[in-house]
Amino acid sequence: MPRTVVMVMAGGKGSRLGPLTCHRAKPSVPFAGRYRIIDFVLSNIVNSGYRRVYVLTQYMASSLITHLNRNWHLGGFDHYIEIVPAQMRMGSHWYRGTADSVYQNLNLIRDSRAELVAVFGGDHIYKLDIKQMEEWHIGNDADLTIAAVPVPIEEASEFGVIQVDEYWRIVGFQEKPADPTPIPGRPGEALVSMGNYLFHAGTLTRALVDDANDLESVNDFGKNVIPRLLAEDKRLFAYDFGTNMVRGEPDDSEPYWRDVGTIESYVAANMDVRSPLPTLNLYNRAWRIRTAQRDYPPARFVRDASGRSATVVDSLICEGSIVSSAVLERALVGYDCYVHSDSTVRDSIFLSGCNVGASAILNNVLFDKNCAVAPGVQIGVDLAADAERFPFRTPGGTVVLPKGSFVPEEGPIEFAQDMAFMLENDPATKDVMAAFAGRYTVSKRERHSYESSGPRYRRYRSRTAFGGR
Repeated sequence: MPRTVVMVMAGGKGSRLGPLTCHRAKPSVPFAGRYRIIDFVLSNIVNSGYRRVYVLTQYMASSLITHLNRNWHLGGFDHYIEIVPAQMRMGSHWYRGTADSVYQNLNLIRDSRAELVAVFGGDHIYKLDIKQMEEWHIGNDADLTIAAVPVPIEEASEFGVIQVDEYWRIVGFQEKPADPTPIPGRPGEALVSMGNYLFHAGTLTRALVDDANDLESVNDFGKNVIPRLLAEDKRLFAYDFGTNMVRGEPDDSEPYWRDVGTIESYVAANMDVRSPLPTLNLYNRAWRIRTAQRDYPPARFVRDASGRSATVVDSLICEGSIVSSAVLERALVGYDCYVHSDSTVRDSIFLSGCNVGASAILNNVLFDKNCAVAPGVQIGVDLAADAERFPFRTPGGTVVLPKGSFVPEEGPIEFAQDMAFMLENDPATKDVMAAFAGRYTVSKRERHSYESSGPRYRRYRSRTAFGGR
C-alpha cells in the first residue's frame, strides 16, 4: 500500500485575476499557450511517482472538471486522479477555508489508510520532485513539513513567513504579516511558505478536528492550523525548495516558483516562458508538463500577396495558429489564433482562438480566449485613450480583454452577452463595469468560438474585407 495520498486544493476563486476568473476557477486559467495552471502541480505529482490523488474543487469548477476528465487519467489498480466536489459533509456550508476543504474530506484520508498526506495548492507554476521533500520529512520524523522559498521582502506580506533554526526546524510563523521577518543575514529576503504541505496522517486528522471545533477559527492552514501545531511544539520543518533537483534539469538550473495571484504576476510568468532562455524549462522530456492533446495542425508562418515575410522575435507560437506577414516581438500566442498581415504585436499574450486584424498595433495586451480586434485597431499606443476605452487595465498599463471580447477600430469595446452578465455581477469586476457603464456594448454572441483559425481568416484580413463579426 503506498504510504502517501495527495490532496490538491483547487477550489480557489482567484479574485485578484479579475476578468480571467469570473467564469473559471483559478487553477483552470490557461497558461503558456497550451496548458492550464493545474497541469503543473499534477505533472509534479505524477512525475514524482504518486498515483493516489484527490482534486478538491469548489468555485466555478466546470471547465476545470472538464479538463481533468478529458485529459488526466491514471491506469492501473489503485491508481487515480479523482475529482472531489464540495459536498457539505460536515454541515450546511461550503468550504470555509483551506483547512476546512481537507477536513470535510477526512473520510478519504481514513479510507486510504495512508501514513502521510501531501496537501498541495493547485494554483502555482513550478517544478518540484515531491519524493525528495518526503524523504526530508521522514528523515526529520516531522509532523508537518512546509515547502519554502525565499522571496523579496517587499513581496513577503502576501505569504506565510517562516522562521527556522539551523536545522530548518520551524520556530516561528507569520501569516501575511505587515512587517515580515527577514532571513537572518539577508535583510532583503524572507522565507515564505509555498502552500505545499506534507503531514503525518494522524497529526493532520487531529489538527483538523481541533480546528473545526474552534469556533473562532477561520479554518485556514496558514492562519490557524500551522500556528496551533507550532504552539503545541509539534515537529514542524521547512523544506528548502532551492535544494530540490528535478530529473532531467541541468545541474546549474535555478529553481522556479511563481504565485500567479495577480494579473501582473500572471503576465510576468507567461513572459518568463517565452523568453530566449526560459527559467521554466518546458522542453525537459524527463519531466514533462502534461496537458490536453489537441488535434490542431502545426503553426504556420506565411507571406501575404505582397510577398512580405512574417517577423517573429523571442516569441512562442502554439499549434493551429497562423501568422501572416506580421511582426511579433516578445509575444505568446496560444493555439488556434490568427495574426493578420501588416499587424504588429509586442509584449502581449493570447490564450487561444484569438484574431488580430490586418494593420493592427498591439502593445501590452492580455487576450482571454476567443477575442478579436478589427483591422487597424491600436492598443497600447495612446495610454490615455486606452484608459477611456478599456475597463480592465493593470497599474503597469496592460489591457486585459475578457473572453469573447471584440474590439472595433473605433468606438466602444463589445463584450459577449454571457461574459457581460458575469462581469457585471462578479464581486471582483462589477465595480469596474459599473464605472464604465455606457462605454461598452453587448453582442448577441456567447464567449465560445466554434470556428478554427482557417475559416476565420477572411474576416480580419483587411479593412475593406471586414464586415462585422
